[in-house]
Amino acid sequence: MKKILFNVIRNNLCDKLEENSITLMFAGQAPYKSGDETYAFTPNRNFYYLTGLNREKMILMLVKKNGTVEETLFIEKNDPIVARWVGEKMPKAIANEISGVGCIKFLEEFEETFGGVMNKSKIDNLCLDLERQQFDLAMTSTQSFAKLAMERYPYLRIKNIYHEIAKLRLIKSKEEIELIREAIDITDSGIKALMSNSKVGMKEYQLEAHFDFILKNNGVTDYAFHTIAACGVNATVLHYDQNNSELEDGKLVLFDLGAQYKYYNADISRTFPVNGKFTERQKQVYNVVLRAQEAVTKIARPGILFSVLNETAKKVLADGCIELGLIKEASELPKYYFHGVSHYLGLDTHDVGSRDIELKAGMVLTNEPGLYIEEENMGIRIEDNLLITDDGCENLSKQIIKTIKEIEEFMAK
Repeated sequence: MKKILFNVIRNNLCDKLEENSITLMFAGQAPYKSGDETYAFTPNRNFYYLTGLNREKMILMLVKKNGTVEETLFIEKNDPIVARWVGEKMPKAIANEISGVGCIKFLEEFEETFGGVMNKSKIDNLCLDLERQQFDLAMTSTQSFAKLAMERYPYLRIKNIYHEIAKLRLIKSKEEIELIREAIDITDSGIKALMSNSKVGMKEYQLEAHFDFILKNNGVTDYAFHTIAACGVNATVLHYDQNNSELEDGKLVLFDLGAQYKYYNADISRTFPVNGKFTERQKQVYNVVLRAQEAVTKIARPGILFSVLNETAKKVLADGCIELGLIKEASELPKYYFHGVSHYLGLDTHDVGSRDIELKAGMVLTNEPGLYIEEENMGIRIEDNLLITDDGCENLSKQIIKTIKEIEEFMAK
């Protein structure tokens, strides 16, 4: 994406910032793993959203006074000796070219710069990304900085900017949508490789490896999430992740997977027979799930409450389960369907934003009904990615085969 887009995004955020405030966004750092090894670095998504930069330790500072905002980016200084081991740090010119931030300093200057602004300006508010998914998670570097800032400037009001950024991220730009399309196209190629190479007696991880190769071959460096490769009864566990069982004749295999392209994600589920042919019972259950997915696609449009998507899926699935002889009343559906039909998709696979709102054009979300019948060793989920448009929705993954006829014909080749 071009720096003009990041300038626009930051301007949109700055419009929401209070006067006499400092906003800090931290890129993050690769966490320690073991020995002298760290986990692979991935940037804080909100920092990346505002800058387009994917290097460690960077800090974005926005100071709002008298209706104007001063932007400063702090980056690591290059060390020629260290560079021989791990590569050179990003030069100021490149950081400017990508982000559009004009004032760029080195990290060694951060404390002096921050302290100078606090000393010379009437700063009342410190805005930070204080996202916390659970109470018992470890402190982030941002949360640690908030604690330190309060100790040194006890009059400061600490404010969480996370939700304001989440609101901005809900509506995707054309550039963001194109990156999601690319992630979906690569995922489509990977799914074709899975179906082409499915054989009775393989291990789930052996079939998964064909998807891995397609992603690597397309320059993808990370996944949207850990691939779910679940055959038979394993597919009744929503987030099964062992991927080490044998593919059995007559069983279905459920894949929930996605490529991540330039930090934007695809999230697709497909369920297909290991041997290429559905049984009659498998067809019956599969078509119920497919009907539910089609019903959600039909109603997804601006003005519809997010919750209505799941209510629509549940109605179709409940009616289908009664027809299948699985339940007698709709209230029994949670035995076979126990998750929501949708979540937002973008820089995070389960992307940010409130779900207690109406849909708006520019939102991207998943459509993933399923049925999980443990007593029949069968789990079926079909998932596509929808873009909400001005008058409905577009299925961004419509090219990925999913009907029984399409799957059987493809796997017979």
